[in-house]
Amino acid sequence: MVEDWGAMIVAMNGAVRELRQAAPEVMKSFSEMARAAHGHDALDQKTKELVALGIAVAIRCAPCIAYHSEAAVKQGASREAVAETLTMAIYMGAGPSVMYAAQALKAVDQMTAKALPQA
Repeated sequence: MVEDWGAMIVAMNGAVRELRQAAPEVMKSFSEMARAAHGHDALDQKTKELVALGIAVAIRCAPCIAYHSEAAVKQGASREAVAETLTMAIYMGAGPSVMYAAQALKAVDQMTAKALPQA
């Protein structure tokens, strides 16, 4: 469990800086993608950060939670807006698991049927 989210950001900044040096072309492309994602106007920056925070929770990325929590606060997101975003992340984290579980059961059923001797 993370105790100090700000310290995580500081630590990750150093690690990401090292990654930028080790893989400059890929990290440059990633930075360009981030700029492009933030560049459109249909959603405001606060909403984009709330979306990113919800995704960070759903995919269980602690450093992503740290970065996007900080960005959401800087963009003026209220605690209520964050809580509502997190309810959607909880819902979507569980809903897809149901869908994948259903697919997994179907896959097992198909594999079992294939493994049975044909009469």
